[in-house]
Formats: sequence, C-alpha cells, structure tokens
Amino acid sequence: MRRLIKIATVVTLFVWIGASQAPDLNPAAITITMPDQLKWVSREDGNSTAVLFGDPNKPGMYGVLTKWSPGHMSRPHFHPNDRYIYVISGTWWVGTGSKFDPSMTKPLPPGSFVVHKGKEIHWDGAKDVECVLEIVGMGPATSTPAEAK
Repeated sequence: MRRLIKIATVVTLFVWIGASQAPDLNPAAITITMPDQLKWVSREDGNSTAVLFGDPNKPGMYGVLTKWSPGHMSRPHFHPNDRYIYVISGTWWVGTGSKFDPSMTKPLPPGSFVVHKGKEIHWDGAKDVECVLEIVGMGPATSTPAEAK
C-alpha cells in the first residue's frame, strides 16, 4: 500500500511540474477561446448562438456556433450568400423548398458537412436532441422568409 502511495505521489508531482511548465503562447500569433469563455446568446427561434469570429451583421467573413434546442425548426427561408456548416453534435434535420414539412427532412449526424447555397430555400433544426453547428459565411447574415402560403 505504501508503495502505491509513493507511486501516486511521484506521478502527481510529474503532472504538476509538467502543467506548471506549459509554454506561454504569443497572443499576436494565436487566439484561444476556451468553452467557458464563449458568450452564448439565446434567441426567440429556439436556438442560441456564440460568435467565434467576425460579425454576422456586417460585411465580411464570420463564424458562429449555433445550438438548436430539441423540437425547434426554422421555417422556409434563404440567405443571400453561401453558408458552410459542420455538425458538431446531435442530429441536425434539413429540408428544402418553400413547403414546411418536418417529415420530409434528412437527418445529418455529427461530422456531416453542408453548404447552404445562397438564395436557395431551405429550413432546418433539431427534433429529438439538441444539435450544435459551426456556421461560416460572408455577412451580413440575413434571412429572408420564403414559406409557401
């Protein structure tokens, strides 16, 4: 038992020394945002967003994380520019066309990559589980409703 305690103490010491000697990175060369530093903003449409870079409301490239709550889907709409989307977690459900019908959506698991083509009608969201997406595009990131009445 004493030998086990000695081994655990030595391992802990090496881990502590290694952690205390972690390199300081040049902030001019790299920017790091830890998960607890993300500023999530809840929206009325059932999702939350966290801006990673840029400003989706202004011209230029932007990147955001979007978190869809279960049971929330957008209505048919389109964006002026292409958007590049990576599914990080959960299942993201996507549909196309101006008729909203959640039974006609395709499930996309984590690791899927999608390009929403500019000016093409689509709708999307989460059904049973939360889903998190990374979206990259060119701003301003406007959305124009396009549902058939």
